[in-house]
Amino acid sequence: MHEQSDAADRCITAPAGIPGTGRAAAPWTGPGLDALRRRVQTVLVVSQILGGLGVATAVTLAAVLAEEIGGSEAVAGLASTSSVIGTALLSLPFAALMARRGRRVGLTVAYSVAAAGGLVVVAAATVANFPLLLAGMAAFGAGSSANLQARFAAADLAAPARRARSISTVVWATTIGAVLGPNIAAPAGRSVAGLGIPQAAGAFVWGTVVFVLAGLLVHLLLRPDPLLVARELAAREPEAPDARRPDAAGEGRSLRAGLAAVAGSRSARTALVAIAGSHTVMVSVMVMTPVDLGAHGAGVQLIGLVISGHVTGMYAFSPVMGWLADRIGRFSVLLVAVALFACATALAGTADGAHLRSAAGLFLLGLGWSAGLVAGSALLTDSVPQPARAAVQGLSDLLMNACAGVGGALAGIVVAQAGYGWLNVGAAAVLVPVAGLTVLTLARRG
Repeated sequence: MHEQSDAADRCITAPAGIPGTGRAAAPWTGPGLDALRRRVQTVLVVSQILGGLGVATAVTLAAVLAEEIGGSEAVAGLASTSSVIGTALLSLPFAALMARRGRRVGLTVAYSVAAAGGLVVVAAATVANFPLLLAGMAAFGAGSSANLQARFAAADLAAPARRARSISTVVWATTIGAVLGPNIAAPAGRSVAGLGIPQAAGAFVWGTVVFVLAGLLVHLLLRPDPLLVARELAAREPEAPDARRPDAAGEGRSLRAGLAAVAGSRSARTALVAIAGSHTVMVSVMVMTPVDLGAHGAGVQLIGLVISGHVTGMYAFSPVMGWLADRIGRFSVLLVAVALFACATALAGTADGAHLRSAAGLFLLGLGWSAGLVAGSALLTDSVPQPARAAVQGLSDLLMNACAGVGGALAGIVVAQAGYGWLNVGAAAVLVPVAGLTVLTLARRG
């Protein structure tokens, strides 16, 4: 694979035109391809900052807004749940659109749907309509779907030896939006004073504007489309003379082809299990940690610090995880993720009011998620044919969000019935199939 990629970088020239770009093709030789890679990554990083900012700004007050409209704390969590469900359900349609039209169109539509969802949320808040609020939050989840898909767009043109680092750079960019978002939620609320819009909905007004900017950025500057260029390069590799035929007919880009690609690759199945397992463990423990901290006397400020440390672990160190995945291998970093999760659940599950131990556990939980997502995403991209990648990547996002949604819902039941410690035991149990499948696949490969 590395030899094929190096040859492509040195000498491949694109054909007379690249579908979907609206311009004539350029010669994708080494320097030209490197320049295109830098341009694509820059656009994705900036759009990821905007996308992360839009999500973090609005989600900060989603539960508050739901409680105000629904009239009860019992329904406050449904807003975030609707957003997660929307992210999961929209992953496949967006992936299918990208498979047909490219990343630029798919990401632009995703950000547009998120912006429309933000407007629906504002309208729902204005007329105090709770079902309309949930519908708007589901559409607003398209912003998270776009952010997740952006990491795969970064891998489209990356050389295999640097693929994980390209993914991790885009993941890292989310740090900026995740940190800034909660801090501008209050000014966003004050900005709608006198407009007849509830203050808690002001964050969604700003989130809508940010998503519009992100969509415009991608639509105008993500040219030529990285996925379409990658397909042209793959189709012209001398080692794959038949690659053009299924791609041209669209046969290699359908969901069925994606499922077939996963079924035919043990490494792809391992990557899917690792990504879904990592996200499920992280979400299940994270959502109930504020409840446990509050039950042991922690104030809002301390809870905020612990969660901030967790978010820092998730995003700030992703370039390190990408570098490790490229240097020591995807499977090795997946095992590192399992070890980090094991330490995290052990610390958090036995904290019992020791807030420093809880903070350390949540920080390691974020690191484990970063390692699992970056290495798993790189492995998934490595393990399936180029035409099927967009469909497989959409399937991955659907699976990880669906599993995390179930895990988050069960987490509250487990804590209520057995306690926070047993929740961490259950989360640790999810690691067993991840570790077992990773070791088995690695052994069979080498």
